[in-house]
Amino acid sequence: MLGLVKGNQSTLMDSLMPSGFAHAATAFVESLKINSISEVVRRGRKVVLKHRNAYGEQMAEMANLYFRLAKLSIRYLSDVREWRRRELGCFRMLNGERFRAFSPRVSSVCLDKLPGKSLWDHLRQHTLTRPMLEAAGSEFRRAHQFWSDDFGGLWSHGDASMTNVIYNEKTGRARLIDFEIMHEKSLSATARQADDLLVFLLDMVGAMPSRRWLAFASCFLSAYGDAEVIAELKKQLVIPSGLALIWWNVRTNFAKSATVKRRLTNLSSAVRHLKFYRLSPPARVCQKRRPSMICQVTSAGTPTAKSRTRAIKEIAKAVSPGMPRRLPTKR
Repeated sequence: MLGLVKGNQSTLMDSLMPSGFAHAATAFVESLKINSISEVVRRGRKVVLKHRNAYGEQMAEMANLYFRLAKLSIRYLSDVREWRRRELGCFRMLNGERFRAFSPRVSSVCLDKLPGKSLWDHLRQHTLTRPMLEAAGSEFRRAHQFWSDDFGGLWSHGDASMTNVIYNEKTGRARLIDFEIMHEKSLSATARQADDLLVFLLDMVGAMPSRRWLAFASCFLSAYGDAEVIAELKKQLVIPSGLALIWWNVRTNFAKSATVKRRLTNLSSAVRHLKFYRLSPPARVCQKRRPSMICQVTSAGTPTAKSRTRAIKEIAKAVSPGMPRRLPTKR
């Protein structure tokens, strides 16, 4: 009965919420930027300059208060030094082989502008393709293999929306950016990484035509290919209630709840048929090594097993440990 009431409430809210209000609410959320971002040219290189706003720390703390009340396991990095350290560290870890990042002052970071456009831009411009999603899935899988000292385990993004995935059409490579949100350290690595996949999929769930949603979502997950993480993702494909529903609506760009629920249900059913379940190797079992029973090849000066046995017998037959069995010969 309670589920029916909640379903009716969601349907009623969807019918009463005009599309104009949804777009206005989305625009309002987007305007609450903790950091200011601008593109400049430094020494002939295009760079992105991110600066923590004067009110950024207070805004971050307010957002974190909401996250705690809604029981969401993410938080903004309100402390400017902590944010700067993670922003630079994650960018260098994931993209440092080709691109540079540094801090011109305490409240700012300067990052090389990555070539390409975000997958969110491609989605809105109807140019999103399967190779782009495959590149994104592969990059998430690569990033999730890195060790994180912050978590004492495998790394996770925390805000893995399509706006934070940049795709370079010339190289066919996707890269991750924007690390001002992180997961709570109490979460397991599997749960954190599954949440990254969920956040990415929620951008697609309401903005993609029905005929393409399931195929494109499955393409992304197949390219990611980690069966354990995706099994955890299946548990998270549920629309929340209470305060958490506000953030969920922001993540889905205020898509209708009935549409989102139907699409997530279809994806949950399709996951079991994805190829990664057959391709994933079994977990490696560590076994203790037993001491070798085979002697190594001897060299000069190394006693053999036969000589050791003879010496032991000589000692055993002696009158005392310090007296040999044979007396010294006379000259």
